[in-house]
Formats: sequence, structure tokens, C-alpha cells
Amino acid sequence: MRRLFLAVAMCLPVGEPFAEDIVTLPTRGGITQSYLLTTPEGGKAQAVAVLFAGGTGRVDLERETARATLDRGNFLLRARRIFAQKGVAAAVMDAPSDETAGMSDEFRLGRSHAEDISKVVANLKSRFPGSPVFLVGTSRGTISAASAGKQLGPAVDGVVLTATLFLAAGRRPGLSGFDFGTIPSPVLFVHHVDDGCAYTPYSSARQLAARFPVVAVSGGGPAQSKPCEAMSAHGFLGKEAEVVDAISNWMLKRPYPREIN
Repeated sequence: MRRLFLAVAMCLPVGEPFAEDIVTLPTRGGITQSYLLTTPEGGKAQAVAVLFAGGTGRVDLERETARATLDRGNFLLRARRIFAQKGVAAAVMDAPSDETAGMSDEFRLGRSHAEDISKVVANLKSRFPGSPVFLVGTSRGTISAASAGKQLGPAVDGVVLTATLFLAAGRRPGLSGFDFGTIPSPVLFVHHVDDGCAYTPYSSARQLAARFPVVAVSGGGPAQSKPCEAMSAHGFLGKEAEVVDAISNWMLKRPYPREIN
């Protein structure tokens, strides 16, 4: 395990240090699973968020140069230190060692992935005894969070799905056939009303509002990427701090807004 002490960048006071550790665990018969742990100041956490990036889910934590990209890409990766500021430890999941090209939708939905995640959850519980653990996904990472939330049952305390991949994309199923009611723990949806990605329409999130809490996000900065990429409304660009604040408050059973404007 290697420890990095990085100066806090986005949305945090300059010079305030957060410890970031790369943790690698053995999982399935010689397979390893790595995650990047960002710990709140003082080493204690009121809650723990296991973060699942979109795309292929490959973060490449073992490559020194790859770590520099974490603050410029996926919404959850660049927001991990904001979670820490709120007292929530953030564990960024990488793809496991046997998925060198990244994770397919089928792998994210499968038992092997859930088994890897269960090992990470158990490790985090040993590090932060008594702290609730939540699975948090964005875009294609919502497949991991939702499926593992269903399979791990009471081992996790809740699931947060942001910019949920509701629709199939060609042969990639996304969560098009998934029943969110099969997740036994509490579920929160967070979605930008102007999400321009064809596979993550806000209308699908709005339809679930009668069954689950939904946080609707408006506004933010002008898009700096394509509609399905992270530097746009799909990735809550310009609204990161407010979105993380709402998620953190939901985790900690505090009042949180249903609309962020």
C-alpha cells in the first residue's frame, strides 16, 4: 500500500491535506482489485462512498501518470475530495486485474464483479468500523453500483445512482432490464435535467420519483465535452460541490434538496 499526500484542488481550501492511498486486494483466485482511498482530515469518516466511474471503469491507478487525469475527467473521480471534505471517505474503484481492457456491461452486472466489490466493502468496514458504506455510480458506473447493491444486500447501507444509464446502447444493455426495486437498501437517484446523453434521459429518472427519492439538478457551467462525456451536464459540470453535498447529506440522514438550481 502506497500513501500519497496531495494538496486539495477543486472546491477545497488550498493547502489543506488529504491522505490518498492506493489499496490492492486479492479477490478471485489470483485476481486483484485496486481502489484509491481519499480519507477525511483526521482519518475518521462518518460514512464511506465506493465510487464507480463511467466508461470502461478503468482508472489505471498503477500508472503514475494516470493519477494526474483523475481531477479532469469523470464526475465522481474529480469530486472525490469534496466527499472527504464532507466527512465521507471516498474509494475510487479501478477495473480488476483480469479486465485489462476495462469492464463490459455484462461484467459489471455479473457475480465476479460483485465478489470483487464485496472484498473492497469488507476492507473498508475494517478501516472505518461502524461507518455506513454506500455504492455510488455515475453513467456506466451505475451498472456496477445497482447490480452490486442488489447482490450484496445488507452488506451495504445504500446505493446512489447519478446520470443513470437507463437505456441500452446497441448490444450493451446498460440498466435497461434492471428492476431497481430489487435493491434491498435505500436508493437515491441524482440526475441533471439537461443531461444530453441519449442513454441517460432525465425523463427516465423523473418516472421513478414516485418510488425513489430523486434529486433534479439544473444549471452549471457550459459544456466542455460531448453530451455523453463527463465535462457537460451529464457530469454535473459546475455543480459538483452542490451535488456531493446533497448526496453526503442523504447518506448521513440529514435534510437534502430535491432540486439543485
